[in-house]
Amino acid sequence: MAKGSKVKKEDSKALQGIEDTAKDVYQKALKKQKPSLKLPIRSLSNVKYKAKTGFLELANQYKIRTLTYNTVKGFAQTLKMMASSKELIETNDHASKREMYYISKNWSEARFDEQTESDTVMDDIEAMMGVNREQLRFIPEEKGGEVAGKLTVIDRDRNTEKPIRIDCTGFGSGAYSIPISVEHLEFETSAKFILCIETAGMFQRLVAHNYWKTASCVLISMGGVPTRACRRFVRRLADSKKIPVYTFVDGDPYGIANIYRTLKVGSGNAAHINQYFCVPQATFLGITPQDIKDYELPTHPLKDVDIKRARDAIKNDPFFKAHKAWVNAIESMVKMGVRAEQQALAKHGLNYVIDEYLPQKLKNPGKFLP
Repeated sequence: MAKGSKVKKEDSKALQGIEDTAKDVYQKALKKQKPSLKLPIRSLSNVKYKAKTGFLELANQYKIRTLTYNTVKGFAQTLKMMASSKELIETNDHASKREMYYISKNWSEARFDEQTESDTVMDDIEAMMGVNREQLRFIPEEKGGEVAGKLTVIDRDRNTEKPIRIDCTGFGSGAYSIPISVEHLEFETSAKFILCIETAGMFQRLVAHNYWKTASCVLISMGGVPTRACRRFVRRLADSKKIPVYTFVDGDPYGIANIYRTLKVGSGNAAHINQYFCVPQATFLGITPQDIKDYELPTHPLKDVDIKRARDAIKNDPFFKAHKAWVNAIESMVKMGVRAEQQALAKHGLNYVIDEYLPQKLKNPGKFLP
């Protein structure tokens, strides 16, 4: 750390973890012992789900990465990336995941050959330190999502730190983009609920017709599987304003078992930080298998990959296994052998989703799938 500078409170845990790990490796090397790193196993097989906590969390399986002839490259890569993180924190800078991959090209034999290797080491460090990637100053390339509706976001000016008020009703035909880091944001809203939407097309239809005004809500476009920033934004908004979160995705195994599940309880690969990057209070508005029948929606046949994803969900996913209603719904979809997109509601008219579907569903939020 530069002389005279102070460590920010939010940076202290990451820095301390890096320094403790480096010290342990150094001391073992001095004693001619083999240094090692203890890493949680990041997979669905090593997570558990408790309805009380509401998210997928790590179980107790770990792997030990010991410095040997065969592991020297991976060990060096881990330490080099930790050193890069320390420098970024101390200089109050950041690097994208892609930039980090290219920075490694200066590491001689320790460089990464593919970004997937770099990303894996980055996630290992995150899990080992018990901090999130953003605290290590590594950020993703993708943006966090889009927001429209009855919400004022209070951000800070980069130079003066003075508050900036952003009115999410004032973007015309556009929307507010969720930033990569959302911890410092504050919110003001009179909205009754948050509606998280899978597709950009459906989000744009609701925005174009000012649905947020009619329903008194905040609309959030997830753009597929929601990014960490998007999930954290929704979580912080819902927690701070005590308003419900409803999720509107395609009626298929991917929309249910990937997009919705990740928003609500997180993922197996990121179980070490799910408690911060998930929205346990979220519930599933639609499209449900029952909606396909009730609204006589046009469908597509389930593909083999869809059927496998559905069966894996009810057999191996702790969240779905804990909720009989979800097991029944997914089994019903497999039995029907079909899937339906949000846009299938257009069969009844372009604005049927606004005039009929959403109002009808919102009359009974207590019946939404968990």
